[in-house]
Amino acid sequence: MTLLAEYYVPGLHVEDRSIKVPLDWTGHEPGQGFDGESIDLFYRVVTAPEHVHDDLPLLVFLQGGPGGPCPRLMGPDHEMWVKDALKRFRIVLPDQRGVGRSSAIDSHVMARFDSARAQADYLKRFLAGSIVRDFEHLRRTEFGGRKWVSLGQSYGGFLTLSYLSLYPEGLLASFTTGGIPYVAADADAVYQHTFPRMIRKNEQFYERYPQDVERVAAIADILDSSDVHLPNGDPFSVRRLQLLGSDFGMKPSFERLHWLLDTAFVDGDGGASRGSYLTDGFLMGVLTSTQTYNKPLYWTLQEFIYANGDCKPIRWAAQRERDRHPEFDPAHRPLMFTGEASFPWMFEEGGALIPFHDAMDLLMEDGHWDTIYDVDQLARNEVPLQAAVYYDDMYVDSTLQLKTLSNIGNSHAWVTNEYEHDGVHSNHVFQRLFNEALNRGDLEALF
Repeated sequence: MTLLAEYYVPGLHVEDRSIKVPLDWTGHEPGQGFDGESIDLFYRVVTAPEHVHDDLPLLVFLQGGPGGPCPRLMGPDHEMWVKDALKRFRIVLPDQRGVGRSSAIDSHVMARFDSARAQADYLKRFLAGSIVRDFEHLRRTEFGGRKWVSLGQSYGGFLTLSYLSLYPEGLLASFTTGGIPYVAADADAVYQHTFPRMIRKNEQFYERYPQDVERVAAIADILDSSDVHLPNGDPFSVRRLQLLGSDFGMKPSFERLHWLLDTAFVDGDGGASRGSYLTDGFLMGVLTSTQTYNKPLYWTLQEFIYANGDCKPIRWAAQRERDRHPEFDPAHRPLMFTGEASFPWMFEEGGALIPFHDAMDLLMEDGHWDTIYDVDQLARNEVPLQAAVYYDDMYVDSTLQLKTLSNIGNSHAWVTNEYEHDGVHSNHVFQRLFNEALNRGDLEALF
């Protein structure tokens, strides 16, 4: 175990650590030695200062994404689930491979390869099958094989079901928040469910802020008639404008977009003005909200998280579904914003994604992927699984979540419309799941 640093953030004791894992897990087993190319797996161990020397159970956090780093905590109140978990657990925060400090992938890494084929083969090693093996290797080698509890947010729920499929012996219990995947692993079915939800989100936004119908139309008209660029040089197209709906499934996204639009126009009193210029501040706000520099894997791997074993090529499933809905045409008024989806044009116009373009062309035609779910193993699952299912979830459809849970042994769903997809950040979600598991006796081995 390599200890890189040990320090205190107010209210937290933190250890920065790192281990080596194989780039390609083929032919290797977690917990054993390996040969060939390796990459770094970075993780933090976080403890309440008063519990530094206590023998606490382990809680491993499976971050959302794909391509999202674990939270960089400002204190125990930064993430409310952390505040609750620290009372009883030592928290393990790994950066998934390719993200944060775990051999991060960006344009510089893509430039090292001499072909798109080599890039594509490399990127395929950064999905759930490899991630879960990394975590199990970490558990077996650095924590003495001690079983841990997992908490998976969003894509972390996908990882949870992969973990329960491949290495259930490593888990004492699992919690998921807004993250039970459709185990049929069909990207087309996923977007068929989520695009209608996005239409409804747009309707709700314009119902709340009807003055923004004209504002957004005026901005789109300016973009259609002018050559507008964002501060980093990326072209600012109507399609890029539509990406501002990507976080409509989280609170307070409607307000964030409304106040961004409030600053859009240079002339007059800031109302909709088709003859005006767009302010520098607005353009910077759009860049900040739609930039891909800090999470290139989020957009690159977005559709491949639905690939399980041998399957039909994905071929831009979200774009195909979008094309079936004329409401999302850039010429449609009121202009409709798109949700959490990756589109081919993004790899032609976005400076941070252009280096991934040729590899994406190959991956979209690929029909051979790691098998990440074992349906039979999930059916006979014995590890207690407690899932928060958000009824109105825009990203992970609640109907599909419940369908999957109905086929998983020892699983329990709490269905609520009180929270959006980011409900784990609230005061109550993790504590509710924990109490339900505790009162059911699922945590008897720990407390």
